[in-house]
Formats: sequence, structure tokens, C-alpha cells
Amino acid sequence: MTDVCGSREDNRINKEGPERPDASGGYLAVLRLPGALRFCVAGAIGRFPMAMFGLGSLLLIAAITGRYGLAGAVAAAGSVGYGITAPLAARLADRLGQHRVLRPMAVIFATATAGFVAAAELRAPLGVLMVTGGLAGASMPSLGSMVRTRWSVLLAGAPQRLATAYALESVVDEMIFIVGPAVVTLLATEVQPAAGVVTAAVLCLAGCLTLAAQTGTEPPAHPRRPARTAGRSWLPAASLATLTPAWVFLGSMFATIDLSTVAFAQEHGHKPLAGFILGTYALGSATGGIWYGSRNWRAPLERRFAITLTMTVAAAATFWSLPGLVPLDVVIFFSGLTIAPTLIAGFGLIERQAPPDRRTEGMTWLSSGIGFGVAAGSAVAGHIVDVAGARWGYVFAAGCGVVAVLIIVSGLGRLRVPAVGAGGGQAGAEAAQAAQ
Repeated sequence: MTDVCGSREDNRINKEGPERPDASGGYLAVLRLPGALRFCVAGAIGRFPMAMFGLGSLLLIAAITGRYGLAGAVAAAGSVGYGITAPLAARLADRLGQHRVLRPMAVIFATATAGFVAAAELRAPLGVLMVTGGLAGASMPSLGSMVRTRWSVLLAGAPQRLATAYALESVVDEMIFIVGPAVVTLLATEVQPAAGVVTAAVLCLAGCLTLAAQTGTEPPAHPRRPARTAGRSWLPAASLATLTPAWVFLGSMFATIDLSTVAFAQEHGHKPLAGFILGTYALGSATGGIWYGSRNWRAPLERRFAITLTMTVAAAATFWSLPGLVPLDVVIFFSGLTIAPTLIAGFGLIERQAPPDRRTEGMTWLSSGIGFGVAAGSAVAGHIVDVAGARWGYVFAAGCGVVAVLIIVSGLGRLRVPAVGAGGGQAGAEAAQAAQ
């Protein structure tokens, strides 16, 4: 990928000459680049709340009220808050620099989380819980997008290595979703209901402040945006018109699977095993991501995305029929194999279309879509589970996935827009905007 903003790391990579296929697929090779391991680890620590805060909030409120519907509504408030503010915070990070945004957001998130926990422990009214939970969600930083943007600058001009780095980040995400749900479930059920949420806030604060301190690998700020031209879209990339609504329904599917799995485990008398089963789902995804990122693919990126998304949804459509926890744990592992490849391809589509001064914002639109989907899925699925049980929750999850596939199939044209990086930036950006 060609980036209009150079850096010492970019120059070092470009001096190596054209990429060699045998050197482009190594995870260790990209981690050995200057500063890469440090920002990768900091980003991983700081985004644990993505796997812990929503589920931790649900478990905390469910323990207090005994109702999944109310717990889902409170968790949804946090997801809505995140969905609204995440693209705005990402735009500020592109314009001002990541460290200027990360530091205040991390402190605000920790403070807001403390207020949410206090309100829950004091048995505050539902409205207070939703407001405090929403504020906490709204201040949660989108570290995954910021780390991926760092990779896009560090590996400018090396598309195969960048694909490997994105695969690595998706594997990191899935490892977080292996450890996070299991840890938060154990903390909330075996230690104290608020312990999982508090742990998430501490990890976020530590990771964000550590990443903000690493200014050497921070993408250059773009304080002055180009003048708005006729036909220029407010979306950073053409594919977002299709990807964002699909991500909303994908987020609903994942949130419903999380909640339904907790309820399914409780129905079978082993609620603490829900975190383990969800971790198995993420383990399958991480396994698929490692394999996907180690290969050089020739099929068009948009086609790979559509195929892996369809496979993910088809597999999730089987959950409602499984007889118990052991069969669910086995099937859910294999079902997870295509999740990370789907997410890798989705972020890759944004990276190749979005101009450098809006790349973090573009990637965060996907996270924001997931956030809105999680909000809707948690609220609706909570009531479904309360009324009809976990199996009907899984049916609702499958329905959300089918809608996501239909959106992608109907909008494939936007995903095929020429890559920004391929033509030096401006021509590709104009094509991306025109397609919208």
C-alpha cells in the first residue's frame, strides 16, 4: 500500500525492494520491525474491554436483577454509546494524533466504569444504570483500529506483509475473546459480580497509556483536511455503505450467541462453563485466522469476504439444534474457523479504499457497526431468552446472520471499488467516493 505520509520505518521497508512471496507471510517477520511488538502488545492489553465489558455488564446486572432482559438493555446502552462516539474519536485521532485522544479517553473510561459499578452496587434505578453504562461505553477507546492504522503506516508499500499484520491483529482479537469471556465469567460468578467490569477498566487504562507513550510508531497527524469537493462523501470508503449495515447484523448475531450461550449453560446447570464455550468459539476463530494469514491468496478480497461470511453464518445456524453443552462446544469450535478470515477481509477492504487521513476513522466505522449490532442484539435477545429460552435466542442469531449475508451479496459492487493504495491515493480515493 502506498501512503502519502512517509516515516523512517516506511523508508527502511521500501529499501528492501519488491516483496518476495517467501518472506511476506511470516508473523515473526512483521513483529521484528521497529516498535511493532511493543505497540501490538500494548494494543492487545488495552482492548480486552471489547471482550469483557459488555459481557461483564450483562452478568453484573443479571446477578442484581435476575433478569436477562434488563441486563441486555443495560449492556446495549454501553454498546450504543460506543457506536456513536467511536468514529468521532477515531476522526480526532487521525487529525490530532493518537496519544492526544487515547490518554483522556482512557481516564474517562476508567472513571465512568467506576460510576457504573457504584450505581449497580447501590441498586440504582434502571435509568441510572443505562446512563452510566452508556457513558462508560461511549468513552471506550477503539484500540484495534488504531493499532491497524499503525501497521498500515509501518508497512506502506508492502501489501502482503500488511495482510499478514492484519491477520495477526485478528488472531490477537480472537485470543482476547478466548481469554476475556472466560475470565470475566469466572470473576463475575465466582469472585464478585462487578469484578469482571473493574478488571476490564484496569486493563484498558494500562494498555491505552502504554500505547499512547509510543509516539515513534504513531501515524502522522493530519490536522488540515483537504477542502471538501463536489461528490466527496462523508464516508471514508465506498465499501462502508455495504459493510457497516452488514457489521450491525453481524454484531447482533455475535451478541445473541454470547447471551444465548450463557442462558443455555445455565439451563443445563453449568453457567460458569459459558465463558469456556465462548472461548472455544474464539479459539476456532484464532485457528482460522492463523491459517488464513499464513497464505498468499489470489482470489479477489471481496469474494473471499463474501464466502467466509456465508460460512460463518451457515455454521451459526446449527446452534439451536444441539442437545447439550459438549456437542455445542465441539461444533462451536469448527463454526469459529471462518470468523477471523471474515474480519481480516473486512478490514482489508477498508484499508485499500480509505485515504490515509481517514484510515483510522474508516476502520472504526466497522467497530461502531458491531457496537450498534451488539446493542440491538443484546436488548432483543435478552427478551427472547427470558420468554422462550436459549434455543430461540440461537434462532434469532441465525436470522441476523442471514440478513448480513444478504446485505453483502446485494452490495458487492461497492466492495470492488479500486484500491486507494494501488494508484497513489488520490485517483483511488476519487473512485471510492464516486462509487457512493
